[in-house]
This record gives sequence, structure tokens and C-alpha cells, in this order.
Amino acid sequence: MAKFSFVGGIHPYDGKDLSKSKSIIDAHPSEELIFPLSQHIGAPAKPIVAKGDAVLRGQMIAEAGGFVSAPVYSSVSGKVKNIEKRRVATGDMVESIIIENDGLYNEVEYDACDDWRHLSREEIISRITKAGIVGMGGAGFPTAVKLSPKDPSAIDYIIANCAECEPYLTSDYRRMIENGDELVEGLRIMLSLFEDAHGILAVEDNKPECIGHLKRLIKKDNIISVKELKTKYPQGAERMLIYATTGRKVNSKMLPADVGCIVNNVDTICAIYNAVVNGKPLMERIITVTGDAVKDPRNYRVPCGMTYSELIERNGGFKAEPAKIICGGPMMGFAMVSTDVPVTKTSTALLAFLEDPVSTSETSACINCSRCTYACPAGLVPGRLSDMVEHFDNESFVANGGMECCECGCCSFVCPAKKPLTQNIKTMRKQELANRKK
Repeated sequence: MAKFSFVGGIHPYDGKDLSKSKSIIDAHPSEELIFPLSQHIGAPAKPIVAKGDAVLRGQMIAEAGGFVSAPVYSSVSGKVKNIEKRRVATGDMVESIIIENDGLYNEVEYDACDDWRHLSREEIISRITKAGIVGMGGAGFPTAVKLSPKDPSAIDYIIANCAECEPYLTSDYRRMIENGDELVEGLRIMLSLFEDAHGILAVEDNKPECIGHLKRLIKKDNIISVKELKTKYPQGAERMLIYATTGRKVNSKMLPADVGCIVNNVDTICAIYNAVVNGKPLMERIITVTGDAVKDPRNYRVPCGMTYSELIERNGGFKAEPAKIICGGPMMGFAMVSTDVPVTKTSTALLAFLEDPVSTSETSACINCSRCTYACPAGLVPGRLSDMVEHFDNESFVANGGMECCECGCCSFVCPAKKPLTQNIKTMRKQELANRKK
């Protein structure tokens, strides 16, 4: 059977066997938790609690700061210790609410729904908005905004991104195996918002157990299908996923809704299910803790606000001092200078490795081999774009499609000269976007 895919891409070692076979377990925090007010694209949330206030698990502690924003909820019961700037995984200092955990986990009473099919479109959107759900694959775009396009009748496809193409990450895999019913029902809830939309569960073919399980769950469903994708990085990137499943193309000036598509990842769709059916806000997520420096690679259900350092302790610590710790996947994640930072809505993984080949590799001159061009899923010439960056040639960079880069890292991965192609292009893209805002 032909597999759905896209042009370009790479096949790195996936490392998924380290953690994929182990069930998700709960990570219980102690002491204090840190809740940054900016865990999403858009305006930061605004605190609605003050120092000394008692809070319950599931209580809103910060409200949305605008239309493109999202509220923040406490994942524990306890007392507000302070509201101050704290460092997050990216290294930035962000205004945060600090809560001292009392260990009791006293909860608010949730507004569960006996049958979500009796809810109106507005009521479903309201529940998703109130729950503070954002894209949990890393982008952090408020989900309710994404589900409210200008023309709902133009949406043809709701795509569940089940590809999980980043090496080492297995949180979506475990979600599909353990909570496949929530994923499918969450997709049905999303489909109810759009009159003529069809649901697609897009899964890479290196997950046959998930494919079989999801097919059984939708056996009697005529508006959802499972599409088996060719295993290739970055199959889960939004533009590549849309092209592979629908044949439609999206560029940097477009939104998926412009081609009739809405894409959400597995954890986000499960959060939609919990918000609409159980009335629960987003206050926890699944995190993959893995790598050759980790004693027990596996997936954890982690309360937002818990620090990575405490998560590592719950995991049993490291085998030996890691040479590199990465927040997120090895391709699009970033190195961490400290683990004393909180898990947020957009956290996906913590990877720890005994060796750091990137820091020891030496860059040499480009040999014009074109490997970066063949690997680029956007059809760009990364080597030339990187040269333009080094010569501060913004005009040529934009004219040659530099803004179409999805920063997947394929070009840097295949470059025999070990040039930091992705990093160079990413830097100029940020500069160009900043100039456009001015």
C-alpha cells in the first residue's frame, strides 16, 4: 500500500525503543511549583490571585490577557508564595506565580457534561477557551482561536497529528495506546464544530500498534479515517502533514485554515476531550524523559509548574553526568543550561545524553554537495541561504524563500561540512519578522 509523504526529509536514528513500551506513570511534585504567565503565543495571562492566597487544584490563577491568550490553572492545592520573574526553559525570565504545594490536592468541583452532543458550538468553544488549552506540540497557539476561523464552512479536514516524527519522543505513542478513546472522541468533538469536515488520524507507519488500535476505535465511524504515513522526518511538521494527507500546500503567508485544514496534536485533542466532557482545565501533560544518560527512560504525566530537576529526581536521576540536556526533541528542541525551570503547557520532553557530538564537531567549507537541498522539505537551498545570512543580505534571503524555512534541522543534520545552516537561517528569520513588526 502506498504511504502518504512529502518531498525531502531525512531518516535519523529514532531512539524510541528506550521508552515506548513502558506505561505512563504519574509524577507527584513536592514543595513549590512555578506557573509562568506566558505559556502560549499571544498576550501573557493576568494574575487573579495575590501573595498569601489559598488555591485549589484546578483553580484559575491567571485569566487570559486578550483574545489571543489563555488562562493558567493551578495543578496543586496550596498557597501563593509570590508573583515574580522566574527563568523558563528557553532561558528567559518570565513573570510567574509561585505556589507552595500543601500535598493535599484538594480540587475544585468540575462542570462535567453527561452528553457533549447536546452542547451548542458556542458552548463547546467556550469550554475549550475557559480550559486554557493551547497547542501542546510546542507552538502554543490558543486552541479556541484556531477552532474559530473566519469561515467555518470552508474547513474540510481536521487532522490529528499522530506522526510524532521527532526522534526519541514517545508521549503521543503512549497516549494513542492508553487513551486512544479520548483521542478519537476529542476529534469527534472538533468535527462537530464544522458542518462538512472529515477527520484524519495521521500516523507514521513505524507505529503499527497505534494504527491497528485507532482503526478498531473508528470501525463504525464514517467521518474519521486513519492515514498511514511514511516514516520520515519531519513528517509531523504542519505543512508537510497537510500536504501528505490532503495534497494541499501551505506557505509562510498562509494559515492551514486557508486551505481548509485545522491541525492539532494528540495531547491537545485529549485536552479538548477532558475540557468538554469532564470540565477539566489544562493543568498537566505527558513528558518523555529519555536518552542514554537517563536511568529509566519513560513517559510521565506531569503537573504543569513542576520543575524538570524534580522530575529527574522522580525518575531516579542520571546514570552519569550528562554532556547535554535538551528540552524537546533532538531536531527542534534546544539545549538547557539549567533544569531548575518549570514544565509548561508546551513542554514535550527532557532528553539527556552522555555525549555531545555537536560541540566537538568542527565546521569546514561547503563542498557544494547539495545534500541540504535534497533534504529540505520546503524545496529551498539552505547552503546559499546560510551564505546570505553570513553576508547580512536580508533582501536576497527573503527573495530566495528564506521565510519558507520551517526550521526542522534537516539541512544541518545532513551537512558533511557540519555548518550550522538551520541556526543561521533561524536567526535571520527572527530578524526579518522583528523588522516587519516595527
